[in-house]
Amino acid sequence: MTPAEQPAARTVVLLAGHPAPWLDDGLRRAYDVVALPPDEPSRTAVLAREGDRVDVLAVTGATGVDDALLAALPRLGLVANLGVGYDNVDVAAAHRRGVIVSNTPDVLTDAVAELTVGLALATVRRLAAADRYVRDGRWAADGAFPLTGQLGGSRVGVLGLGRIGRAVAERLSGFGCVVAYHSRREVAGVPYRYAGSPRALAASVDVLVVTVPAGAETHRIVDRAVLEALGPDGVLVNVARGSVVDEAALVELLVEGRLGGAGLDVYVDEPHVPEALLGLDSVVLLPHVGSATVPTRRAMADLVLANVAAFVRTGSAVTPVEPA
Repeated sequence: MTPAEQPAARTVVLLAGHPAPWLDDGLRRAYDVVALPPDEPSRTAVLAREGDRVDVLAVTGATGVDDALLAALPRLGLVANLGVGYDNVDVAAAHRRGVIVSNTPDVLTDAVAELTVGLALATVRRLAAADRYVRDGRWAADGAFPLTGQLGGSRVGVLGLGRIGRAVAERLSGFGCVVAYHSRREVAGVPYRYAGSPRALAASVDVLVVTVPAGAETHRIVDRAVLEALGPDGVLVNVARGSVVDEAALVELLVEGRLGGAGLDVYVDEPHVPEALLGLDSVVLLPHVGSATVPTRRAMADLVLANVAAFVRTGSAVTPVEPA
């Protein structure tokens, strides 16, 4: 067989994390897939054996992509990230090496916005605590559940008016909430009041919803001063990343009753949740499930596959992350 008659080598995809079956199956049908083990000895062995062959790195979950991993993949051309957030990827290091980074925006906006509104409602109305009250037999033993706040008609601040922030604001407006926001700059054409800083926003609302992207600029953007400005009746809802909140200050203020409540889908050290939060009825805790619906995860997988296919065909991506 002459070289011209030989079949072209299949693209090699290194798959890191725990993909949904739609992504795993889609990649394996079209490409040679190598799984990257989570434990260090096996991971090192796989990279030593397969690293020189890898064209695409498909990343799911919180798998970190740092410069050391990129260096172990000299052929790499694309990091295809499953998720709208890409703080797990050293984008600057990838771009220095000529590697494209893609993410999956838009397709998860509705699911995350829906979850955010549900989390806000559950926290303000203390739905999880009320559920436990019934299950523990306390309704019959102790009488009526204590009165709670009300989301409808309340003042809500959205910190980060991007795609998800806007979708959240639109849905909360349907509850009759008075919405304000803070972003790096004012957003033209929106009907919401702009606050000049996170602290100013927190001081003016009953519920603060955090939807900013993670990164150096937003690390602990919700600091102690912001939380204290929210006050003993205020509620924090975080569906962004744990890193954007001063978690130690948050725990302290909740335990001391100096913050009214918190609805959390994300944490600093996932899957570990601060133990002090577990016994608080003022807190609703979710296991990072903002986009975890069947339709959304299918759509996210499809967009990862589209990014990989575009890279193989044209050397580009459908939804690339632009250089900072």
